[in-house]
Amino acid sequence: MNEFELIARLTCALPTNESVVVGAGDDCAVLDVGLGDRWLLFKTDAVVQGIHFTADVPPEKIGRKALARCMSDIAAMAGTPTAAVVTIALPQNFVPELVEQIYVGLNALATQHGVAVVGGETTTNPAGLLISVALIGFVPRGKALLRSGAQVGDAIFVTGELGGSLVGRHLEFEPRLAEARWLVAHFAIHSLMDVSDGLAGDLRHLLSASRVGALLHKSAVPISRAAKAAARKGDAAKPAFVAALTDGEDFELLFTVASRDAVPLLDAWKEKFPGLKLSCIGKIIAGEGIQLRDQTGIRPLTAHGYVHFS
Repeated sequence: MNEFELIARLTCALPTNESVVVGAGDDCAVLDVGLGDRWLLFKTDAVVQGIHFTADVPPEKIGRKALARCMSDIAAMAGTPTAAVVTIALPQNFVPELVEQIYVGLNALATQHGVAVVGGETTTNPAGLLISVALIGFVPRGKALLRSGAQVGDAIFVTGELGGSLVGRHLEFEPRLAEARWLVAHFAIHSLMDVSDGLAGDLRHLLSASRVGALLHKSAVPISRAAKAAARKGDAAKPAFVAALTDGEDFELLFTVASRDAVPLLDAWKEKFPGLKLSCIGKIIAGEGIQLRDQTGIRPLTAHGYVHFS
């Protein structure tokens, strides 16, 4: 049983109440807690030694990544993060100075985005270091962007470049908070999520939630220089394009918008965010799954993103 099969099994009968606007299945839970003009966003995520980082990673980068992952999910709902609690599980022989440096990185990112760190938990984990962050944020009432809004004919966009994140970018990425809020403020975005498990996997999640399919243009997928360099040197276990689809940990925005807005959006983006690439990589079609167009024609895409337990 892989990660997503387990999630489906566990979430099929979760209890709910009148506060739940969006429960399990999107980037964040969305709750109506009586704030009038705002909904509450609620997210938790964890980083685990040996899975999300190795023992030789500078500790401040570990702390930064632990919080940044949750911030990326708040961005995926076009929200603003507000406060976090942090659980840190440590081996018995932990070094206090290392733990302090973890918090230096976490606190610096929190301060950058005006997020309060308001508590948490410390515990023992003989298997190694684990950090879990629970983050709340807000989004204007009725303005949370979901995975489920993609429509046939929409253009599919992705920010930045994909693949090769393990070279170092997975520890240093910038959550696309400002970019997501700008998109929602200026365009009628239909669906939005972040790319954490690889484009091939995350696009499938968006399509499944929206009950549509996609036609992906191979030449339009933005491949990172790190993925290309690894492929040229023979250091990569897969071609650069496959790395861009499957590596994961990119933490870019993936969204859809009506095709008539595609060119105006690209033009406005270049003016607003000149240092960040935005690529139209395909379109939403009827049906299900992903079709790939390359120089040989159109065929089903068989690649998948990263999946725990697979």
